[in-house]
Amino acid sequence: MKFFFAYIILFFLINCSTYDSPNVIFILTDDQGYGDVGVYGAKDILTPNLDKLARGGAYFTSYYATQPVCSASRASILTGCYPDRIGIFNAYSPGSKVGLNPDETTVAELLKEKGYSTAIFGKWHLGDAPKFNPLKHGFDEFYGILYSNDMWPKHPEQGTVFNFPDIMLYENNKPIKVLNDQTFLTEALTDKAINFIKRNKNNPFFLYLPHPQPHVPLFASDKFIGSQKRGLYGDVINEIDYSVGRILKTLKMEKLEENTIIIFTSDNGPWLSYGGHSGSAGIFREGKGTNWEGGHRVPGIVYYPNKIKANTKIDVPAMGIDWLPTLVEFTHSQSPKNKIDGASLVPLLTGETDQSPHKNFFFYYRVNELHAVRHKNWKLYVPHTYRSLNGRVGTNDGFPIPYEMNTIKYPALFDLEKDPKERNDLASKHPEIVIKISKIADSIRTILGDKLTGTKGKEVRPVGKID
Repeated sequence: MKFFFAYIILFFLINCSTYDSPNVIFILTDDQGYGDVGVYGAKDILTPNLDKLARGGAYFTSYYATQPVCSASRASILTGCYPDRIGIFNAYSPGSKVGLNPDETTVAELLKEKGYSTAIFGKWHLGDAPKFNPLKHGFDEFYGILYSNDMWPKHPEQGTVFNFPDIMLYENNKPIKVLNDQTFLTEALTDKAINFIKRNKNNPFFLYLPHPQPHVPLFASDKFIGSQKRGLYGDVINEIDYSVGRILKTLKMEKLEENTIIIFTSDNGPWLSYGGHSGSAGIFREGKGTNWEGGHRVPGIVYYPNKIKANTKIDVPAMGIDWLPTLVEFTHSQSPKNKIDGASLVPLLTGETDQSPHKNFFFYYRVNELHAVRHKNWKLYVPHTYRSLNGRVGTNDGFPIPYEMNTIKYPALFDLEKDPKERNDLASKHPEIVIKISKIADSIRTILGDKLTGTKGKEVRPVGKID
């Protein structure tokens, strides 16, 4: 009888430990639009595995990348902060002397402290100097590239000389070869991910898989070329979907599926100037590089059979700042000591509530300029300039057409619930709402700053710099 009770206690402790420490797989794509997944409306790209994740778990209809550009958006995912709080703007080029400050705490560091094995296979883009290497930010393993896949001598933008160096493929903190051909990369990153899962099946792990695709230039392996109606872009997405399927199959084979959280999203909306080589924002206005809905609103899928019911559709807004606190709650980890901006989405994901954990305020920056504020169903644009194709459509040859610059001279107000396409400016009809949200905008400027108004944010922390 004594041994029986000892067995019961041991069983209880093991299972409690398992549920307290679920595995985490975070899959991030680059420049994938809202309309590039079947469950989000894509008709010309097959994404059966992503659709399965969404229908088997939860998917957000109003999930936002924190900024409509690479480095800033990725910083938010890993730190739970608006990128302006931690001094990260835009997208870093090779040789940048700045990066993610080592004083910031990443989700990888928090999970590593809890005993997780951690790895990143893909694109980093938070500083290419050794001081900012992923291994300095909580990751045990790294295989991939340090910045965007177009930052190389073959950069496709015509008429512009960037003088980018060769792009290197890294393993941990060492470059292992010049990346002249990228067709193998999606498969290679997936192979690395699967190997990592198998090696860590008996202990909790955090796998960050930020694919360099479908950022231009587009690359898919031979067996996917010509497979989709959308052309090469569709082929690339279909290969990423196949990668997701391979990972799911591995989790099932290793009996890890039930206790593994899988998150899938994109770092920003589609790069529309590349025409047929860009993604689709669906019904939403504009794309990458703007704070219109098409620049920020992207797929957001969370799969966790132990905690999340199938077919959980979440319409309230969420943002990239929310992933860190969500994973902290799911894994029972310690929160960062530094102040963060995100809030846990666990109550939403598990059905405990249908209300946003925020006070319905979301702030949309481009670089260090505040461009818009969302309050409940309202979105107010403050005066600023933004890029647009103004109805023109790019070609299918992989070369971009130039943007034009538009100006919002006066505050513009949209009701996203009734007008998700942002076509009907209601500022003149609701001046009281404009005044209310403008005050919110002024308040956040004093905290996070605003280059347009010359406001210095009192809570902005220093970006990492090379000594």
